[in-house]
Amino acid sequence: MGQEITDSRFTDDDFIRFRRRLGIETELLRQWFRDGRFAQGGPVAGFELEAWLVDERNRPAPLNETYLAALDDPLVVPELARFNVELNGPPEPLCGAALDRLHASLDGTWQRCRKAAEAMGTGLLMIGILPTLEESHLTLRNMSRLRRYRALNEQVFRQRQGRALQLEIHGREHLHSSHRDVMLESAATSFQIHFQVPLAHGMRCYNSAHIVAAPLVAVAANSPYLFGRDLWDETRIPLFEQAVEVGGYADAAHGPTRRVTFGTGYARESLFEVFLENLEHYPILLPMDFEDEQPERLAHVRLHNGTIWRWNRPLIGFDEDGTPHLRIEHRVVPGGPSVIDEIANAAFFFGLLRALMEADVAPEFRLSFGQARDNFYWAARDGLDAHIVWLEGRRERMQSLVLDRLLPLARRGLGLLEIEPADSERYLAVIESRVRNGCNGAAWQRAFVAKHGRDMAALTAAYRLRQDSGLPVHEWDI
Repeated sequence: MGQEITDSRFTDDDFIRFRRRLGIETELLRQWFRDGRFAQGGPVAGFELEAWLVDERNRPAPLNETYLAALDDPLVVPELARFNVELNGPPEPLCGAALDRLHASLDGTWQRCRKAAEAMGTGLLMIGILPTLEESHLTLRNMSRLRRYRALNEQVFRQRQGRALQLEIHGREHLHSSHRDVMLESAATSFQIHFQVPLAHGMRCYNSAHIVAAPLVAVAANSPYLFGRDLWDETRIPLFEQAVEVGGYADAAHGPTRRVTFGTGYARESLFEVFLENLEHYPILLPMDFEDEQPERLAHVRLHNGTIWRWNRPLIGFDEDGTPHLRIEHRVVPGGPSVIDEIANAAFFFGLLRALMEADVAPEFRLSFGQARDNFYWAARDGLDAHIVWLEGRRERMQSLVLDRLLPLARRGLGLLEIEPADSERYLAVIESRVRNGCNGAAWQRAFVAKHGRDMAALTAAYRLRQDSGLPVHEWDI
């Protein structure tokens, strides 16, 4: 979905041409998997951070065009809403002092972006859902002026036959809302972690990413409030799943597939199964014809994949020499609360993933996909208080599971990646202190409201002040 398109109006012929090219490229991709055409180097890390532009009252500031023009940084690009931007990090080989290098990269970009915002009289904030956001902010007038977003909105409602989107979230409180555009999607911002692996490890990596999604979303939760309602610890999850509610083709085993989804199952033989599922079970949303692109660039496969938002999404990219590579995009982590918190989340993810990939018995044989999915939604709803079923089949409280079992596992995984021990300890210590104190971003926000009242402007101002300090959230005062 990062690709811009040249038109936002489509005909039946456009859909026919796109599907034909999508089929051709998918068959080519099938052959690549058979032939092992993908890059075989060591693991590589990357990230994308979505952030909010806010005004002097810490409300959404729909100024990203002016802001991006002034910033003039190719690593920072627009998002769906004019009050959101996305910061990208260059790929980083995952070994040695990689975590410190990722930290320096994100912090450097973040500080440049903050200064550019301040020069305009605005602020920049990383948080899953902005507490001061109101439904009135989520209108087409605040949509970024890119054709792909207008086209997405038109095609979603064409496939919905004009029916409004219904948002229904039952959490600590209840929220029901109706929307006639896709701007609900812009209410949820994330820190997307990328993990590039060789073909031989791709399937195990993908399956393991589903298993670790539950502890990741619990540890990182930072989105308890939406439109003033106290909902899930990570309300982004049900929000995003309902914000682009366009069903896929019916599947005999699973019913209609969803555009934003935990998925329909583990990969069984290779990651090609996911791209075949894209072709067979997801209607085309943006039938742009890249007629000047050679099939080997997989332009149609990649665009179509970009309109299916799995919480763990396999991606195909290309190295500088043109060699295709595979990476997993882990989408469950919200924005914020601080730069060091985000890198700690990434360290926890990389360590867990690597350790599970090395296990003698594949973890997907020890935990059913249905149980991994249930774990994920329990963790998104209840955070560190969630009770989930882990690999031994026992239900355990998330907080004790992380402290007693998962942190040692992540430490072992970072060792297998040959991350420097001091680097590993620095970031896993942030996770340990956060979990031991029961203070992730969601817990801090609720504690602030419990002490000072439900003033979303005051909450956001206090959050922004502490974020600017650079301290991890477990060190923030109330």
